[in-house]
Amino acid sequence: MIRLCAKFADYQPDNPASFHLTPEFSMYPQFMFHLRRSNFLDVFNSSPDEASRHRYDLIQQNTTNSLIMIQPTLLSYGFNGPPQPVLLDSDSVRPDTILLLDTFFQVVVFHGETIAAWREEGYQEHEEHAAFRQLLEAPQADACLIMDSRTPVPRFVVCDQHKSDARFLMARLNPSSTHNSDLDGGGTGTQVYTDDVSLRVFMEHCKYRQKKYARKVPTTFTKQNLSSFIFCFFSFIYFQQ
Repeated sequence: MIRLCAKFADYQPDNPASFHLTPEFSMYPQFMFHLRRSNFLDVFNSSPDEASRHRYDLIQQNTTNSLIMIQPTLLSYGFNGPPQPVLLDSDSVRPDTILLLDTFFQVVVFHGETIAAWREEGYQEHEEHAAFRQLLEAPQADACLIMDSRTPVPRFVVCDQHKSDARFLMARLNPSSTHNSDLDGGGTGTQVYTDDVSLRVFMEHCKYRQKKYARKVPTTFTKQNLSSFIFCFFSFIYFQQ
């Protein structure tokens, strides 16, 4: 931890008040949230071989691909303009948009409820709805570009809102809106049926742990309390800036 802070932090010798981390570390709690929900730590419903393969790829890939594995990218396609990156959040799911999720291991094209209904009606086959046809083709083309440039080739999933394959997207979103939203003050987006905590609850817990741990810092460290100290230390730095 000392070597990490000495390399990345800005400080003046013999002046503890001058210590602060670079702005990039403000993303640390967010990446920790998505890391704990990723296939690297949450191996439920994964075979040992599959879990080992994921961890091997994390080590072998470059920094950009490794960050995508931890926190996937999400693009939103709509009629109002070009594709826009959106938050990896359930509030980003809209019935009149198409989402493109890149988790490195999977590429998911997700059609909103209204888009899926129009597609089933065959509107894209009519000349007067050429814009809708282009909207359907755009994420498919971008998904092909991603898969053509990546090794190993990711799994390609095309799904619709409220259908079974939509789980590939919903499982990676921050569940800011759940079936318990009325109880915990969650958002107003599409509900995610999960008992996992949202990013907001996770950040509040980080604040609580930081305040609690700051009262008593152990003089000796075991592997367990060392990891807790490091996590609370970065949480403290993040929330003090």
